[in-house]
Amino acid sequence: MVYIVWWKESVVYQIYPNSFKDSDGDGQGDLQGIYDKLDYLTDLGVDVIWICPIYDSPGHDNGYDIRDYYSILRKYGTMEDFDRLLAEAHKRGLKIMMDLVLNHTSDEHAWFAESRSSKVNPKRDYYIWRSGKNGQVPNNWESYFGGSVWKHDPETNEYYLHLYTEHQPDLNWNNAQMAEEMYEMVHWWLEKGVDGFRFDAVAHIAKADGLPSAHNPDNLPVVPAYQLFSNLEQVHSILNKLNDMILKPYGPMTVGETSGLGPEQALAYVGTDRNELNMVFQFEHMFVDAQSSGIGKWNYREWKLPELKEIMSNWQTVLHDRGWNANYMGNHDQPRPVSRFGDDGKYRVRSAQMLATWMLTLEGTPYIYQGEEIGMTNVAFPDIEDYRDIETMNYYRHHIGQGRAKHEVMQAIWRKSRDNARTPMQWDDTKHAGFTDGEPWIQVNANYPEINVEDAERDPQSILHYYRKLIALRKQHKVLIYGAYELLLPDDPDIYAYTRTLDDEQMLVILNFREHEPEMEWPEGWNQENAKTVISNVSRRYSTDKGAILLQPYEARVYRMQR
Repeated sequence: MVYIVWWKESVVYQIYPNSFKDSDGDGQGDLQGIYDKLDYLTDLGVDVIWICPIYDSPGHDNGYDIRDYYSILRKYGTMEDFDRLLAEAHKRGLKIMMDLVLNHTSDEHAWFAESRSSKVNPKRDYYIWRSGKNGQVPNNWESYFGGSVWKHDPETNEYYLHLYTEHQPDLNWNNAQMAEEMYEMVHWWLEKGVDGFRFDAVAHIAKADGLPSAHNPDNLPVVPAYQLFSNLEQVHSILNKLNDMILKPYGPMTVGETSGLGPEQALAYVGTDRNELNMVFQFEHMFVDAQSSGIGKWNYREWKLPELKEIMSNWQTVLHDRGWNANYMGNHDQPRPVSRFGDDGKYRVRSAQMLATWMLTLEGTPYIYQGEEIGMTNVAFPDIEDYRDIETMNYYRHHIGQGRAKHEVMQAIWRKSRDNARTPMQWDDTKHAGFTDGEPWIQVNANYPEINVEDAERDPQSILHYYRKLIALRKQHKVLIYGAYELLLPDDPDIYAYTRTLDDEQMLVILNFREHEPEMEWPEGWNQENAKTVISNVSRRYSTDKGAILLQPYEARVYRMQR
């Protein structure tokens, strides 16, 4: 069987440029810093670099409020710097995937300046404007960052819609001229030579006709209204047109950020017959430790491994041969995986290696977020003044204003703030972890003297070296890319085990998600004689007198069937 789908066989490394590497001492990462680390990424073995937004932006939401799609934000460098980075990445066999926001712009975008200037301006309808109702906002939708989605603008005495911050007005995709301009912008970047796009918040580009209020039995000022602006049918017609008109001739890698759906719904985006996206980021597994989705992420609940297995297995099996998965544990919006799903204390190294084994042996394209490959952890800044994330600061102000105790609010922030992932990359044990010669835009995690790339390079048993072995293993065995997934032990509270099968090759993956030592029987067809270990994160492996498998804390093993 021959496979030539490059984005299925790739491993993606996500860079949050503000925190990756600063080359000029201003305390913020830049394109030159990324350029300086291209060889590091090549040595890691990844194939695609996903760069979070680097466009011109006021920075109210760390670059996801784009002021000019055709310009690079000055703190990152120039368009010439980007062209050089792109060329040098391509020389090394690395591809570049841009992070592109189609749902909204900055309120400083030239379009919005015209749109808000007059009700009869030709670009008025590029955004979503409505009059108030009885002196109130047009509907009761709640913003992702809290409060109403509507902002009153005194210039024309109307409200504009913003699902995120008030500085991120939503575009109106019902306006054909606006849509054409956005399509042309995507084409411009493809002509420049970029290899793909991660489409931010793409599930929200269509809103319910008439913008009706959401069901509100408690008569609250605002309520979650995801069903009225997420994954609506019009999204698919927009993406289908984008693919037909712009994307298809270039064959780029495309991944959409699509919250609020399961794998059957995801097939509407990624099904082999849909002509829309290659894959989507799903969020179901990101809420196993939350009371509810969306802004309910702050309300912690203890996560259970059987629930996590059920979610991931559902995606693995439903999409097999019908679509494609994007597999990730963390990103710029999520806590550090080793602090969330592993043990960031005694078993930090081993649990990070176990989690890496999980991601690199599932069916789908794996995404590694900067710092995962060295086991970077969550941070616990003592005061809200140390944080920079607008979502975090809004959460703090709201709940302190409601009378909650500071230590309770900070506990939630330490666990779930997006800034956990946004502290600077830890390169060495010098001041500011080698990230900058200046003062970093956000503090470095205090554990950088013990957790950094330089130390990891010297230690052959490090998380970094283990990632390199895993990536090489995935490239060596097509079964780990295309093989069918079958879950074992679905109800086991400690062990996550599954097989991958392709033609006559089979792999068995065994992961212990706990710090104790559970025992597992060999699955049918497998035994000590026919199972060859291809990778493990422990030096000694144990079996019981009966030949069963005895796992050490956070142990990971991958076996290959000896035919």
